[in-house]
Amino acid sequence: MMNRLYSPLLNPMTEGINLDDYCVATYLIGAEKDEDPIIKAASIGIEQTTGSWTDVEAETDEVRAKYAAKTLSVFEVPDYENFTYMKKDLADRDMRFYVIRIAFPQINIEDNMPLLFATITGNITSMPYLRLLDIDFPAKFVAKFKGPKFGIAGIRKILGVKDRPLLNNMIKPCTGYTPEVGAKLFYDAAIGGVDIIKDDELISGDRAFNKLEDRVKLNMAAAAKADKIKGETTMYTVNITDEVHKLKDNAMRAIKAGANAIMVDVFGIGLSALRSLAEDPDVNVPILAHTCYGGALKTSPYQGVSSNVLFKLLRMCGADIILIECPYGKFDNIQSKYIRSIQICQGKFYDLKASLPFIGGGVIPGLIPTIMQDTGYDVLLGAGASVHGFPTGPVDGAKALRQAIDACMEGVSLREAAKDHKELEAAVNKWGIYGEENLKNLYAI
Repeated sequence: MMNRLYSPLLNPMTEGINLDDYCVATYLIGAEKDEDPIIKAASIGIEQTTGSWTDVEAETDEVRAKYAAKTLSVFEVPDYENFTYMKKDLADRDMRFYVIRIAFPQINIEDNMPLLFATITGNITSMPYLRLLDIDFPAKFVAKFKGPKFGIAGIRKILGVKDRPLLNNMIKPCTGYTPEVGAKLFYDAAIGGVDIIKDDELISGDRAFNKLEDRVKLNMAAAAKADKIKGETTMYTVNITDEVHKLKDNAMRAIKAGANAIMVDVFGIGLSALRSLAEDPDVNVPILAHTCYGGALKTSPYQGVSSNVLFKLLRMCGADIILIECPYGKFDNIQSKYIRSIQICQGKFYDLKASLPFIGGGVIPGLIPTIMQDTGYDVLLGAGASVHGFPTGPVDGAKALRQAIDACMEGVSLREAAKDHKELEAAVNKWGIYGEENLKNLYAI
């Protein structure tokens, strides 16, 4: 008699089901040498849908056919076909690794984001050596999400900038300053040519030393003053992060005070909270999603959730701008993952608008040619300390970054452009150009 977990009912071919009815999760799993990977995969699918660790009476084949997860594929890495290679390779190893694809019925989840996590990650993330690599979403699932309200095109329209990278600045110090101090820093960055200025992730809502409305009013006044002089529009993403029940009130207070964008620490408030803000017609400004805490979800190579999944979900839930850590700066990120995250923001995702990838974490003028080679010009370059820590002040720091952007758009090397721009020359002399010897110790702490 066939083992029930081997049944084609739980192990169909991809061509044997209607993929429009399933969200397909791809996992990396580790198993003991003698574990049966087909049973392990089927057990994971059953655990996260209709059953448990042992058969239960009401879990009939009819229930499994409609509501149980289906194992679509199990690939060992490497992909053994005979014992000769396998015995040789596994002689000194205790574990084997597999990439498995499991299809979860949409009917179990609909468009419930917490239930998506409960289903596709849920209890199984307590298992050792289990990592969610990706989720393939069918069109009718994604159709229930509105995605970014503005996206790249909408943000460019607000700013009046068509065909160059946008420049962001994070106000530094990160927290502990008064609205008056922040407004001076804001003005200096704006007058130097910054397009979007954001609060740091560490200051949000109402702080005892810096109230939300005070911060917005003074910063937007600084923006208006700078905009008249530079002839450009400045966007301010005020951080409204707070307890979930305060988010809508914070957003509306910020907008009423004049804010033309908002920001949230998205993994602190949760994806459903982001979606609630983005799909609320009263919240009629772009939303920047800061991804702090995301590293706790994605950094382990054998556990957690890949950035591929996180960035898809952020775009689905309405982030107009998504922070991606730069692998060339102060973060130890893999370049291919960073590139894939940018592709997920910019690429076609059914009918969802594209999110603007926001590259931050140690961005200096000397990095801009490399980043633009990775991203094209549909990108937001996030510079904090290279503006506010510039040798001759933040105005010149912002100018140096804009000069580097202009040089790249014109196909001129930074060293050549620096001959005609003293700010860029100062940046190159202090921090160098990525790949050159004088940059190697830049981010040493």
